[in-house]
Amino acid sequence: MKKTPLCSIHEKAGARMIEFGGWYMPVQYTSIIEEHQTVRTKAGLFDLFHMGEFWLTGPDALKTVQKVVTQDIEALSDRQIAYTPMCRPDGTIVDDLLVYRWNREKFFLVVNASNIEKDFAWFQSNLVGNSKLENKSNETGLIAIQGPLAQEILQKIVRQNLKAIKYYWFTSGIVDGVDAIISRTGYTGEDGFELYFDAAHCERIWNLLMNAGSGLGLAPIGLGARDTLRLEARLMLYGNDIHDSTTPIEANLDWTVKFAKGPFNSSDVLKSQKEQGVKKTLVGFEMGKGPAPRHGYAIFKDGKKVGEVTSGTMAPTLQKNVGLGYVPPELKSIGSKLDVEIRGKMYPATVIPTPFYTKPGAKK
Repeated sequence: MKKTPLCSIHEKAGARMIEFGGWYMPVQYTSIIEEHQTVRTKAGLFDLFHMGEFWLTGPDALKTVQKVVTQDIEALSDRQIAYTPMCRPDGTIVDDLLVYRWNREKFFLVVNASNIEKDFAWFQSNLVGNSKLENKSNETGLIAIQGPLAQEILQKIVRQNLKAIKYYWFTSGIVDGVDAIISRTGYTGEDGFELYFDAAHCERIWNLLMNAGSGLGLAPIGLGARDTLRLEARLMLYGNDIHDSTTPIEANLDWTVKFAKGPFNSSDVLKSQKEQGVKKTLVGFEMGKGPAPRHGYAIFKDGKKVGEVTSGTMAPTLQKNVGLGYVPPELKSIGSKLDVEIRGKMYPATVIPTPFYTKPGAKK
């Protein structure tokens, strides 16, 4: 298994370590529920070194990214970020990623850890004209701080005015003398920031952040709470909710598909799905007391299997069992009644609006 530069820090902190996408990663330090609530009420620190980072540059870089992803990157301002799927010609999703636009000839791409090689090969095979792609994943450190106190803590160690960084924007900055990209996105449903920098400085910046947050309840957070946090906010997990046999239209990611920008990979297929409908669609549901739904559990309607759970958990913030799953479109209406099979028994579920959780003060 690959190890991040922070592996020894996690072990010294008592983290339970597991294999995740080929990486040796902390799943929890104390308990998943405790870490989850820390992020919801204070702030949490995440080691995300395993994520992939590419640089796409050259006079035709914009043409390449416009061809590969579904979002309209030309419509972004410089220093703005887009969340976007990238699809094969048949509309299925290669990966979902973040595109950081520096200018028309320079883009920073952040991809999922398990898809680094696949994504690099896919971009390489779709390069347009004078474009150059570089894989800088092993050289790039990535630490995220998430939670309502994230800005207050991070502001202690950076000179940049963090309040001026809007959601899904980024800037260049310096953290204790280290050049860094500072962005404001997140994968938890809370406010938060990401720091990208030379991987040689991972321990230094981690310790700096932990010290800055020591009086404000900052704690390291493992993969377990990262998953429950993102699911409450209905944020996609590649390999579960979206994958090689789903499309953005089926996954209710229509808002990321910008047909007006002109042709792109799979635009004809996705437009047809948008106009004519799909055979399955991703819905959110809640369940009563009993076991929580999990990935792969079967979904039934009137005794007939109609779909499958893609993600599920007991949501710590909501104190109820929730999940996502694909069902036929006629069952997507709020209030639709379903059943989930768990260890041979049927448990009732009801389709409800998503995201399941929205941070206080945020627009729903």
